[in-house]
Amino acid sequence: MELENNALFWQKLDTILLSSTVVIDSYKGSHHPVFTALTYPVDFAHLEDAFDNNEKRIRIYKGSESNKVVGIVISADVLEKDCFVTVLVGCSEQERHDVLQFMNQMECQKCIYVTRGTGIPAWSNND
Repeated sequence: MELENNALFWQKLDTILLSSTVVIDSYKGSHHPVFTALTYPVDFAHLEDAFDNNEKRIRIYKGSESNKVVGIVISADVLEKDCFVTVLVGCSEQERHDVLQFMNQMECQKCIYVTRGTGIPAWSNND
């Protein structure tokens, strides 16, 4: 079965983004703190709000366009033995390509991209 996109999911991400503060951790062109050969293609950030406990942070790749959520990247990291979701905000098509290339260049981590959809599947209605 292919991914079933849900417009209501994307609305929730929009709400989280609009009600939080974006804090830039690494600017475009800066080097990764551990893997110093890697250069960030866009700003890397996290969302912070009054309830942030520094343990649960939503990761953001912030592009040069609008503040609209355009998709998410789900990565599997064998070194961390974990999966991470990173939200792409305001990324152009080229910036999305650059982020995916950046995130997939190491053998220990690979990712997939989920683009924003507009459909609402029947199973998501709460009527």
